Amino acid sequence: MASRAPQVEHEQQRDATPGFEPKGSFGFIRYLEHGFPNALVRWHYHDEYELHLIVESSGKVFVGDYIGQFAPGHLVLTGPRVPHNWVSLDTPPEGVALRDMVVQFAHAPLVSMASAIPEVKSILPLLARALHGVEFFDVSELAQRRLQRIRDSSGLPRFIEFLTLLGELAQTSRFQLLSTVPMQSNDDDVSLARVSSAINFIVHNYSSQFTLTQLANQVDMSERTFSRFFRSATGNSFTDFVNRLRINKACQLLMETERYVSNICYESGFNNVANFNRRFLELKGMTPKQFRQQALGRFGQG
Repeated sequence: MASRAPQVEHEQQRDATPGFEPKGSFGFIRYLEHGFPNALVRWHYHDEYELHLIVESSGKVFVGDYIGQFAPGHLVLTGPRVPHNWVSLDTPPEGVALRDMVVQFAHAPLVSMASAIPEVKSILPLLARALHGVEFFDVSELAQRRLQRIRDSSGLPRFIEFLTLLGELAQTSRFQLLSTVPMQSNDDDVSLARVSSAINFIVHNYSSQFTLTQLANQVDMSERTFSRFFRSATGNSFTDFVNRLRINKACQLLMETERYVSNICYESGFNNVANFNRRFLELKGMTPKQFRQQALGRFGQG
C-alpha cells in the first residue's frame, strides 16, 4: 500500500526536455528554466534547495502551508523537502515560453565549506530560513542578471556567481518567511499526484461550492483518509486551505475594486456574510473594511 505521505522529484525525471540541464553537464549548481504549462508545474518537493524566479505570468503560490500571489519578479528560496508549487492563472491559450528561472543546490557541500571557510558562514542563517520558504523583495532584477550569468557559465565562474548571489540574499533585510512552520515532506509519487490534483481543482474552483466529500471522491479516497492525507501534504486542513484561498481572493478584490464587501463575500466563494467576516478577522486580524482602509493608505489612494 502506498504511504500517505507531496510528488518527489526524482533524478530520472530531470532530463533536458522540461528544461533541466542534463546530468553530467553541471557540477554543484543545477540550472533550470521552463514555460507554462509544463510537467514540472505540480505540488512537489526535492532534496535540494531551490531558488525560484518568476519571469512572466501571475497566479497563486503555495509553499508549505503558505498561500499567496505571485507576479513577474517573484523570488523565493525553498529548503530541502519543502513542498511548493506556482499555478499561473492568466496565461494565453498558447502558454508562455519562459516563466521560471531556477537553480537547485545541495546542503552538505555548503555546510562543509562553511566549516572550513569563515566567510561562507554568513549564508547559513539564510539556509535555515529556507525551511519556511523565503520571499525576497527589491532584488529580482539583480537576481535575474545573476541567474542569467549562472545559466551561461560553468565551472568556477558559475560557482562564484552563485555564491555571490547567496551572499547578497543573506544580507538583505527585505524578505518574509512564508510557511508558518518549517515543513518538510516525505510523500510518495502517488500521494503527491493526488495532492496536486486536489489543489489544482480548488485553485480553479474556489468560488464555487464543493465539499470535502466531492473532492475525496474525485481523488478516489475516503473522506477520513483524504482529510488526513491533505493535512499531511499541505499543512492545512481542507477547510482551512479553502478559507485561506478565498480570503486571499477577497483581499485582492478589496484592494483592487470598489465592490461592496457583501458582493466580495460571495464572489470569493463564501455563502454567508457573517462567516466571511469571522474568517477574515481570524486570518487577517481585522475586518474587511479595515483591511480596505489600510490598503488604501498603504498605496497612497486615500
